Amino acid sequence: MKQRISKANDFPGNNFSRKIPQGNFLGNKLNVKRIIAAMMAATMLSMTLSGCIRMAPEESTVPETVDGLSGSGSTANEDITNPTQESTDITSNEEQQQENTDPKSGENDSQRDPKREQKQEDAEQTVQTAETAEKSQMEEVSVESEQEDTDAQIVSAQGLDTKKLGWGPGGPTDADNRPDGATAYQEKYGKYNADFIRENNMNIYLTFDEGYENGYTSQILDVLKEKNVPAVFFVTMPYVKSEPELIQRMIDEGHIVGNHSVNHPSFPDTDTEQCKQEVSELHDYVKENFDYEMTLFRFPMGEFSEMDLELIHELGYRSVFWSFAYRDWLVDSQPDPQQAIQTIESKCHPGAIYLLHAVSATNAQVLGQVIDDLRAQGYTFCSYQ
Repeated sequence: MKQRISKANDFPGNNFSRKIPQGNFLGNKLNVKRIIAAMMAATMLSMTLSGCIRMAPEESTVPETVDGLSGSGSTANEDITNPTQESTDITSNEEQQQENTDPKSGENDSQRDPKREQKQEDAEQTVQTAETAEKSQMEEVSVESEQEDTDAQIVSAQGLDTKKLGWGPGGPTDADNRPDGATAYQEKYGKYNADFIRENNMNIYLTFDEGYENGYTSQILDVLKEKNVPAVFFVTMPYVKSEPELIQRMIDEGHIVGNHSVNHPSFPDTDTEQCKQEVSELHDYVKENFDYEMTLFRFPMGEFSEMDLELIHELGYRSVFWSFAYRDWLVDSQPDPQQAIQTIESKCHPGAIYLLHAVSATNAQVLGQVIDDLRAQGYTFCSYQ
């Protein structure tokens, strides 16, 4: 702190007991000025000491001189410092010290230990990692819980599973060439009056799906009549309404007309009442217009649920799936006739339920030879009972 203070005894007029000579006016005036200057200096010194003491550390001793308070090592030859400016400097020092102080530890830059800070950061990172892992685990548990809730919701009021199932009997076969998948489904769902494969004997069954007419049904009926082979034709409402003559011929020639629904929807994706209508409306229409009672049902696209099987059963129907099918429904990509014959015959097995599509030109072409070849192997084409 810049300040010049002389000892009190150096001021000639500081000794108030000394009498000023009466005749020396100029001397008296000079003494008054010196007294006033001394008083002002004392006042400024008191103000400065008051500000500095507030900033002094509690454990330290207050310096005896103003130079000691300022910490600047100033001498008596330096000018007196403005107390307001010094207070501003002190406030700036406080703010700088607060900026350099760690809000967590309360330490400033000079007191920090880099190693200790690194350990603290590592510990904080470990805690964050643990919290993240715990949060992730809780989210996984939440997802599993939601999945369990979803699984619980797919059970009907009757306790039957409403989960959507698709059907295609591919995969491995047993020693008799019977698909394991068809056998497993038959064991599981046969109680609902459903057939995925028939008894393990040399009887086999022909079924055709009729969603629309492609000009080959008459040819197929001709072959079946010639070979004396019965078949099942699963029809939709549009087909029945557009091809009444073919429907009547099927009935007249001893074939079975099966229910394939009105609009060919996926039953697991359709509410129960609508499913009932899909079956009953076609049933009633055929009964009214052909005096024919349908008893066999095929699920559109082979999609079903356990509850759907029970529903069809309650409606008085038997659900008929299949144990053999191949890609014959793509009218613009028909299989080669010889390849089709080889596929159909190599996949034959006891109790086979064949699914063929009447829209297939290849099927119409090879059907007669397939019947002859399979009969030669000992198989019998039976009417569906």
